[in-house]
Amino acid sequence: MGTGHDAGTRDPFGTRLGRAMEAHGPLCVGIDPHPGLLADWELPDDASGVERFALRVVEALAGQVALVKPQVALFERHGSAGIAALERTLAACADAGLLSLADAKRGDIGSTMAAYADAWLADGSPLAADAVTLSPYLGFGSLRPALDAAAATGRGVFVLGLTSNPEGASVQHVGGAASVARSIVEATAAENDGATPFGSTGLVIGATVGPALRELGIDLAASHAPILAPGLGAQGATGADLRAVFGAVWDQLVPTSSRDILRHGPTQRALQDATSRVQEDLRS
Repeated sequence: MGTGHDAGTRDPFGTRLGRAMEAHGPLCVGIDPHPGLLADWELPDDASGVERFALRVVEALAGQVALVKPQVALFERHGSAGIAALERTLAACADAGLLSLADAKRGDIGSTMAAYADAWLADGSPLAADAVTLSPYLGFGSLRPALDAAAATGRGVFVLGLTSNPEGASVQHVGGAASVARSIVEATAAENDGATPFGSTGLVIGATVGPALRELGIDLAASHAPILAPGLGAQGATGADLRAVFGAVWDQLVPTSSRDILRHGPTQRALQDATSRVQEDLRS
């Protein structure tokens, strides 16, 4: 899946993402079939409604944005039928030439992590996306099976680095100048090893982290990572806020908006218009 090519002919994810951002701008749109949004779109809160919702977003935004991010939990809540809907959504992204990021936040050790890597990053897997989100809080080294699988297949990962939920600081800020978050960013830099425009090991840094990057001495530029920044729109961050936090690494930034765009559905035109407004805010 992913690009429709085998790993031998697929460019690295970082290269492909860079091209997509150059062509369409940096915006990533979440595919988040929340029950409330399904109701607003007059779709049933079941696997069929989730699939219709997701495929409508893919059809509307293919060729308009750099990346889409299906929220895996909102498919999983419908059991095997929901997972099948996710598989078809990822296949539709591949057919449309639209990069996909499975927001699964997987993290484990040993053979279990290897199994997650097979599911989300292996050629031939029905769940293989162009990239997947990972949690490094069993130790960054525990991600090795997924990092290796991504490198072997030309796919990518986005590692949770500094999130903006209130509880995150209790783990991520520990250590001050030698914080957990800083160690994750530095380990990511080692994976990317100066790749241009950036590598295939990305970071998730919340758009509303405020001064935490400066206070913890975190150097995002040195990471050579694409930086997924959730929080634009419904969670309160504006384009100006992003500039204030990430201005020094703007070329690495992949801002994410979900509900703020999806609430304008269900028509394709309305989704496209809402997306264009967000893209204009980012440009200005």
